[in-house]
Amino acid sequence: MDLRARWPASRLLVAAVAILIIVSAGAITGIAVAMGSLSQARERLLDRVVPAQQAVQDLDSALINQETGLRGFAITAHQDFLSPYLDGQDAERRAEDETRALLAEIRPDLAGEVDAIGRSATDWRLQYAEGIIAQVHLSGAALPTLGDVTRGKELFDRVRAAVADLRGDLDAEARAARQSLDEVAAEVVWLSLGLGVLLVVIIAGVAVVLHRIVIAPLAVLAAQARKVASGDYAHAVDVAGPRETVMLAHDVDAMRQRIVSDLKELQRSNSELEQFAYVASHDLQEPLRKVASFCQLLERRYSGQLDERGEQYIQFAVDGAKRMQVLINDLLAFSRVGRITREQTIVDCDELVAQVEDSYSEVIERTGATIVRTDLPRVRGEASLLGGVFGNLVSNALKFHGEDPPVVRISAERTGELWTFTVQDNGIGIAPEYAERIFVIFQRLHHKDDYPGTGIGLAMCRKIVEYHGGTIWLEPGQGPGTTFKFTLPVVEEEETGDTDE
Repeated sequence: MDLRARWPASRLLVAAVAILIIVSAGAITGIAVAMGSLSQARERLLDRVVPAQQAVQDLDSALINQETGLRGFAITAHQDFLSPYLDGQDAERRAEDETRALLAEIRPDLAGEVDAIGRSATDWRLQYAEGIIAQVHLSGAALPTLGDVTRGKELFDRVRAAVADLRGDLDAEARAARQSLDEVAAEVVWLSLGLGVLLVVIIAGVAVVLHRIVIAPLAVLAAQARKVASGDYAHAVDVAGPRETVMLAHDVDAMRQRIVSDLKELQRSNSELEQFAYVASHDLQEPLRKVASFCQLLERRYSGQLDERGEQYIQFAVDGAKRMQVLINDLLAFSRVGRITREQTIVDCDELVAQVEDSYSEVIERTGATIVRTDLPRVRGEASLLGGVFGNLVSNALKFHGEDPPVVRISAERTGELWTFTVQDNGIGIAPEYAERIFVIFQRLHHKDDYPGTGIGLAMCRKIVEYHGGTIWLEPGQGPGTTFKFTLPVVEEEETGDTDE
């Protein structure tokens, strides 16, 4: 599939986020509208209907105060009792004005009922209350009766009935406003719950989609990459998914193909190296053996017939041929480390060091050397190669000794998942500035006439230790002599136990 036809992961992410934002915005807008309706319903009930009910209540109280004041003035003729009647009229006008203003915003149709209350109150005062007051003023004394009580009661009952009608209408309006408020509140609650559920569903959906189109392809790519990394270079890497994932898969597969190509080239190079090793071990050494043999024959046959210089030349030739043979053998051994592998087994380092001591018993006896070792662990590796490491280090300690008899101390200490081996001697030592040079092949710090050797030993040690998963180095500042340290991986006790069985 053409990469340009695939959506990149960034676009998929933007699309998922855009969907989430759009849906969330729509739901939030709906909740905002519902909250606006809720606020309006609350305002209508609390700021309009309830105050209107209170204003009608005040109007009713003002009318009752007028009737009560009239009754007290007629019975006692005291002017003080006439004050509630007069004040009640002012309160009545204020209550009517407030009621009209509030009803104009919620129920303009009820304004006529307020007017009806005013007319009924006016009729009661003109047709009944004012006449009673005039009689008391003319007589100057209290009235034994309130005149035509039936007429007054009838007129005031009309007033109270008009007030009751208005109050009933406002009570109905209050119930309707409360019901509307409850409905809007319930709608807000359901919208909020719906938004929460919707967000959970959308987030879960986006997570599932992203997992399928991004995470899952990356997991498949990682699994295929691990398979190639484990050595299956023939496995082609091919992953579906967003553009970046497919491009990354193509890059990994291109790297795999490059590795396959380099591996083939390396195999060809190794094949040529093996052929060279065969030539070096057979064809090159045969002329050297002949040179050495004939030079030795010349030395024996013409011994005493040649002058001192001639015999010295023959010795140089024999010595050069022998050293060339040793150098070729060392080079072959160095090239075979890690290339010609054998099965790795559990190796007892104590036994390896004991074998080294036995191999160098003549040198140890001649130099008066002492080898001190602590209990050494078991490790996994090739016994012959690890024996070569101990052999080279012990051989160097015996070779580069000072005036005192050599003392070689070999110990091991566990540091985490590694064993750290220490080989320390009391010899001539190595300057710290040569700490890296000594591990380079053919690098010698002394002339071959002073100390024999090819300069391959420590380079061989490094290659063997690194082949076994460790490192080797020269430890500075450990007093007189030389201290080498190297590490090897720890072998679990269960594994060593199984091997022993």
